[in-house]
Amino acid sequence: MRKFLKNTFSIIFGCILMAGGTSFFLLPNKLSAGGFAGISTIVYYLFKIPLGTFMLAINVPVFILTYYKLGKRFAINSIIGATLYSVFVDIFDKLPAVTDDRLLACIYGGILTGVGTGILLNVKSSTGGTELVTNIIRSYNAKYTTSKLIIIIDTVIVILNVIFFGEIEIGLYSAIAIIIMGKVIDILVEGTNFSKLLFIISEKNDKIAKEIGTNVKRGSTGIYGKGMFKDNSKIVLMCAIGRGDLPKVKQIVKEIDKDAFIIISNAREVLGMGFRKE
Repeated sequence: MRKFLKNTFSIIFGCILMAGGTSFFLLPNKLSAGGFAGISTIVYYLFKIPLGTFMLAINVPVFILTYYKLGKRFAINSIIGATLYSVFVDIFDKLPAVTDDRLLACIYGGILTGVGTGILLNVKSSTGGTELVTNIIRSYNAKYTTSKLIIIIDTVIVILNVIFFGEIEIGLYSAIAIIIMGKVIDILVEGTNFSKLLFIISEKNDKIAKEIGTNVKRGSTGIYGKGMFKDNSKIVLMCAIGRGDLPKVKQIVKEIDKDAFIIISNAREVLGMGFRKE
């Protein structure tokens, strides 16, 4: 019950943030963050049909396809998210815009919609639109990546907004909003707690691993490898560490074996002992 209430609150809160970013910033300035909201913006100004109402209407056939192609649970979660988002958009649309400065609008509109979308994605929900369309397309042909499909669809929608309103600035500012929204979603979904992943090749791996364990309190894993240049077998140390531990580990390796070969890369997320747990 606690998990259900938490997810329900997250969906509601995420939809409120998305609707706020749309109604208070993007829509009054004719900007678009892509998706069905971009199409609905054109219809809003052309026929005065409420944005939320039209978004929900054009989502209906997508929901039906989602039900048959992606399953009942996925479809229900999307219907709930899309309905709440549409309702809040139409409610907030009756309130005055926060700013008529398009630069501020695209920045704060992108942030709010990105935070809201990220919250929904973290509880396995969505507000329909292009996300569902891309999932449906991939159910027919998995070779298309979700990110590429979303970029293509959103680009086409933003171009339509520019053509309809006759202002190139709308496309430029909308692009900024989409980029900001994408970055915010990445932060919320994938986190900012980056770690470092090290691969260390040395003739003194045992000593290096022991020192890292003693002084940095991080474990290492020995992976059997083969040097193709000299055709000799060796152990490759793999070690995940926090960003703050990197200078100390590099110093340990350098002091033990100045000829050691080190590969350092970013680890987007590390789970388990000594790191974050789900």
